[in-house]
Amino acid sequence: MVGVNAMTVSFGGRTLFEEISFIINKTDRIGLVGKNGAGKSTLLKILSGESKPTSGEVSFPKDFQIGYLSQDLDFVNDKTLFNEAKTAFAEIEAINKKLEKLNEELVSRTDYESDEYMQIIDEVSHLNERMAVLGGYNIEGEIEEILFGLGFERTDFDRMTEEFSGGWRMRIELAKLLLQKPDLLLLDEPTNHLDIESIEWLEQFISTYNGGVVLVSHDKTFLDNITNRTIEISLGKIHDYSAPYSKYLVLREERRAQLLGAYKNQQQQIKQTERFIERFRAKNTKASAVQSRVKQLNRMDKIELEEEDTSAMHFRFPPAPHSGKVSLKIENVSKSYGDNLIIKDVEFSVERGDKIAFIGRNGEGKSTLVKMIMDETDYQGTIEKGYQVKVGYYAQNQADVADGSKTVLQTIEAAAHTEEARKNVRNYLGAFLFSGDDVEKKVSVLSGGERARVALCKLLLEPVNLLILDEPTNHLDIKSKEILKQALLNYDGTLILVSHDRDFLTGLTDKLYEFRNQKVKEHLGDVFDFLRKKKATSFSDIMKKENAKSSNNSNKESESKEVYEKKKELEKSIRKATSDVQRVEKEIEKKEEAQSELSKQLQDPEIFAKDPAKGNELLMQFNSGKKEVETLMSRWEKLNTELTKLEKERESL
Repeated sequence: MVGVNAMTVSFGGRTLFEEISFIINKTDRIGLVGKNGAGKSTLLKILSGESKPTSGEVSFPKDFQIGYLSQDLDFVNDKTLFNEAKTAFAEIEAINKKLEKLNEELVSRTDYESDEYMQIIDEVSHLNERMAVLGGYNIEGEIEEILFGLGFERTDFDRMTEEFSGGWRMRIELAKLLLQKPDLLLLDEPTNHLDIESIEWLEQFISTYNGGVVLVSHDKTFLDNITNRTIEISLGKIHDYSAPYSKYLVLREERRAQLLGAYKNQQQQIKQTERFIERFRAKNTKASAVQSRVKQLNRMDKIELEEEDTSAMHFRFPPAPHSGKVSLKIENVSKSYGDNLIIKDVEFSVERGDKIAFIGRNGEGKSTLVKMIMDETDYQGTIEKGYQVKVGYYAQNQADVADGSKTVLQTIEAAAHTEEARKNVRNYLGAFLFSGDDVEKKVSVLSGGERARVALCKLLLEPVNLLILDEPTNHLDIKSKEILKQALLNYDGTLILVSHDRDFLTGLTDKLYEFRNQKVKEHLGDVFDFLRKKKATSFSDIMKKENAKSSNNSNKESESKEVYEKKKELEKSIRKATSDVQRVEKEIEKKEEAQSELSKQLQDPEIFAKDPAKGNELLMQFNSGKKEVETLMSRWEKLNTELTKLEKERESL
């Protein structure tokens, strides 16, 4: 367990956390949620040991290993992708070198009966055992599995790390972290540089990871799919819920409603008591009753309503100016970087009012096509904007390329080209939560989310009828994303959106273009319509189905009766196995909730001082519960392995 005890963090005259306490258990999958600037990344830095709290402490078990993926990393050059990933196995490499040296020494020695020879034998045996524990005999297989899962191709393995873009280098760091298998994974926005397919792979990896996970993410679907606990950070305090994100939202509202009800009842009781005291204070016959009421008030544990952070962006895009029927026409467009062909002979048109999304794996050409539309890179073919089309563009790195030496106010003033816009600059900034002294902040000191809000603010400075947004949600908190999504739903112009955020895309677009294998294919509907049409629940399923289709052209209708019966039996077994897995998951969740409650009680430093017997009893219950959870987890892993085996057998038919 990792324990955070009475921790306070203050800087610049601001208190970020005030005496917060919680415990991280081995099987926890914790999502940290809160607005941009609430302190989520700061908390991860403190847990990683990179920063120190102002007061309080963070305690760890002996020999506890932590893996931390931050948003700002220093990348290493001069290694191939495969060799850089291999650095995750530094201990294994050291053991290999030592074993090699010891084996050479054994070959050269002849004193087989000496104590020194037996000591070398013992050390070799110990090192081999350690190697087995670390999984050191299959590191190349593990490296391949992780790199493939994160979207790398085998042809990338021998490329130098400096050849990859910043987003792909973040994936390299994530791969190294996953290969190290630390006791606790701390992940700060791990999905920002992943495509949908890689996000789904990461979800599967984390769901079976043998260690604790604490992560910051603004992807609601990602949080729902992998977390079993949510810690909300708001106004210097934390609120701990044993539930994934969507369930936490419901529980939070229920808790606040209950607290409000209890507060109102107590206030009514206080008023009645005060009226009694005031009415009978002067009567000697009621003196004892009055004193009793006074003591009752003094002893009362007053309920305080929590202050709620309700600040949020509030904006609408200006009405789109009139334009021609066709907003964009793309004909026979191709693009290569040297010998690397990105897209070939792409053709489609975008009509006024269309809401479309570009989807597909990273590197398939989505952002490249956007840059071609914006004349930021050369290409072959024709791209024409329609009559009176005016473009508003949010580049993928928009939030990162702003001039850090300028203030927020100077940045927006420089982008305001009309008299009307210049007069309303402060109003625009207020809509994006920049007011008072905040507008004088240098862009260089802003968080990623704050820089993203500045970039979005620029889009409101003058009306446009074609919005092109390339990954606009990467640094936005969940509430800000919902507000942006609503603004886009209300926007009456044309929209081209590049995003990997499944929840954000759902219901927002009426058409999407899938980038795959240098081609672009049109699909009507939104992202989940696309998945349903493919008869799949994820992009990984689509890949499996397409691979199966290309390798086996036989029609299902021609299957033999024997294969049909076998499939039918397999489906029955899979349903039973799935049910067993879900049942054990519920048992684990129930037991972990009980453990969480025991943990909270054990955090009370007075428990052992006041009642040692009760404290020891709680500790015994906690240790017993811990073993039960471990047993259930072993059962769950076994059932999952059986289920995976059955599913693979079904796929092979």
